[in-house]
Amino acid sequence: MASRKMLSFKRAIVLAVFFLIAFILLRRSHTTANDPEPFRKPPPNPADENDKHVGAPHNPSTTSYTPGADQVVPPQKAIQDMSKMSLYDKLAYQYPYDVETRFPAYIWQTWKWTPASGEFTFRDQEASWTTQHPGFVHEVITDQVAVHLLKLLYAPIPEVLEAYNAMPQPVLKADFFRYLILLARGGIYSDIDTFVIRSALEWIPNTVPKESIGLVIGIEADPDRPDWREWYSRRIQFCQWTIQAKPGHPILRDIVSRITEETLKRKREGVFISKEKSVVEFTGPAVWTDTIFDYFNDPRYFDLKHSQGNISYMNFTGMDTPKKVGDVVVLPITSFSPGVEQMGAKDYGDPMAFVKHDFEGTWKPESERHIGENN
Repeated sequence: MASRKMLSFKRAIVLAVFFLIAFILLRRSHTTANDPEPFRKPPPNPADENDKHVGAPHNPSTTSYTPGADQVVPPQKAIQDMSKMSLYDKLAYQYPYDVETRFPAYIWQTWKWTPASGEFTFRDQEASWTTQHPGFVHEVITDQVAVHLLKLLYAPIPEVLEAYNAMPQPVLKADFFRYLILLARGGIYSDIDTFVIRSALEWIPNTVPKESIGLVIGIEADPDRPDWREWYSRRIQFCQWTIQAKPGHPILRDIVSRITEETLKRKREGVFISKEKSVVEFTGPAVWTDTIFDYFNDPRYFDLKHSQGNISYMNFTGMDTPKKVGDVVVLPITSFSPGVEQMGAKDYGDPMAFVKHDFEGTWKPESERHIGENN
């Protein structure tokens, strides 16, 4: 009886093995080339060493693939020895420029206190920027924060930090900071005593593609009068209390280079500010204007062989609509100086009025504020 039970058990095992093998063979016979495999194959090896990154098609059954010709892989930036570069080249390497990117949604302002402080007296002006630009990152940077922020951004270029720390007056650092932050991060810089009338989304004309523009500036002064030198540094003076830029723009790169080198030179000489070396000429609208005109006439960026001559103040005096020069939009004086009642500037309600400047000039003595107005 026991032997008969043992025989039945062995027979059951044999039958189970038989049916299992039959099932596997039957399933394999019905498998097609299109059926998924239990394990994915590795990508095929290239036929030639030179073909490793060219034209290999994507096989969906593999875990990786080489892109074809229609899929461009951006090249990685090789690490370079910056110690042998010029300051200009260091800035270009550290903060490359791409005009086709969007304008960063940043608003940068500087003041002694933040809006959270009870001593902050520009709440209405500061709030106008936030209200007109929902979704933008809006920062009011104090002197203490600026030092640490620049250390973070410009650590690979210590001469820039040396120049900033060597500046003896807050106004010099305030001027320098706006160029530095826009070069590194882009966005909008505007003085704390400005009130925005129209959103920056309206500053560039609809007929101009935004991916072709990297800098938006306005005219500060257009003094068409014989004694203009008594009031202004340049016949056409570009505004630097409000600037919109994409990071890395060559004009910002150039002015940071100029100010850094001039600062370190003055540090060695021991003379920073004098009658001949004023703030306006050192870091303010005079050097800003010179840098812009140098850019407009730079053969590296413009085809001067087919131009009608150098671009000068004559190309901008009396203008009342925006002008595009390469990748720069120049706005008329009304845009950033409405209501000044001189030099052709129109009132605050004009469609081209974008930013109202209160001209606090708190770093200047009272006798020098509002200079040139109503004369």
